[in-house]
Amino acid sequence: MQSQEQHEIYEKARKRIRQKRRLFWHFVVFLVGSVFLIILNGILKVGEEQYGNWFVWAILVWLFFWILHLGNVYIFDRYFDKDWERRETEKLVNKHNIKVDKLEKKLINDGVISPDPEKKSLDN
Repeated sequence: MQSQEQHEIYEKARKRIRQKRRLFWHFVVFLVGSVFLIILNGILKVGEEQYGNWFVWAILVWLFFWILHLGNVYIFDRYFDKDWERRETEKLVNKHNIKVDKLEKKLINDGVISPDPEKKSLDN
């Protein structure tokens, strides 16, 4: 059992490291790409007549996507991972079971249904 837990911890750590490495490389590609776009527009004058300084908008859009990637790695995935999903599912199932038990007790008290003898023996 201990080895299974250690393996899960190890795999989770590897996944986080992969996410951070991809984020880093995304940032490097963003920087290199931005310089390339600046050179294309500023020095080679590609599209400058039709669109002016279009590279600024291209870089801003790319920056927006990089910020989304950053948020995914450090905020969303960290707090909304599989463990979070499991915990939230358990909460909802427990809420549902409590509502069903309350409804069943109300129906028994109102005489609509009779108590289930098997359930009573399981509860005790």
